[in-house]
Amino acid sequence: MSVQVAFESRAGGRVARVTIDNPRRHNLLDRATLASLAGALRDAQSAAAARAVVIAGAGERTFIGGAHLDELAALDPVSARGFITLVHDACAAAREGSLPVIARIQGHCIGAGLELAAACDLRVAAETATFSMPEVRLGIPSVVEAALLPRLVGAGRARWLVMTGEAIGAAQALDWGLVDRVVPAAQLDAAVNAALDALLAGSDAALRAQKRLCKLWEEAPLDACVRASIDEFARAYESGEPARRIAALRGTGRTRTP
Repeated sequence: MSVQVAFESRAGGRVARVTIDNPRRHNLLDRATLASLAGALRDAQSAAAARAVVIAGAGERTFIGGAHLDELAALDPVSARGFITLVHDACAAAREGSLPVIARIQGHCIGAGLELAAACDLRVAAETATFSMPEVRLGIPSVVEAALLPRLVGAGRARWLVMTGEAIGAAQALDWGLVDRVVPAAQLDAAVNAALDALLAGSDAALRAQKRLCKLWEEAPLDACVRASIDEFARAYESGEPARRIAALRGTGRTRTP
């Protein structure tokens, strides 16, 4: 199988690790891999007791090398629509699920791979990682979740990525806001685990609500976001968890939240 799913138990709960596993071919995305990836992400999101998901590419050279060129070369106007819909479906499985998703990025992050990373909630990269959207050099525009790039890096920088096709390094990606953390390659797994532990320290229900709100903040007018935020805040008190967590915090002798 080109997509592997493994579960692990951490102090704060169960984590799913979804890996595109074809390092000899730079973890390229063909139809079968895209369908498997979308299914694996949905299964991971719905797994019992799961609290977070990590997406990774196997090997050290490449996170995802983009869409498979053999696939792209064989498309026609009808099959192109079906193929790019598969790309969107895989990205949507990360973005629209209820659990937070971390992209673990090493090496090359290209085209559809960058779209998938943009669809994740957090992006942790090795300092050797590179990022590019070279589709225009193949005669096609960058589409689907490339539309998230202006929200991450701003309109001008997004235009630079998708119109020039040039690659940027991890330091520049961090400066632009394309990734959230950059660490030496040897520390990448430790940095991803630290991000997981930070997520798992929060309430599962509150974290799911926060993901819903973060997605809404990107899409809806301000007044709609505020109204939805009020509803989510009130709903959090239905479980009694805020009272329990505040009591536990007071029991430690701390007077303010971390």
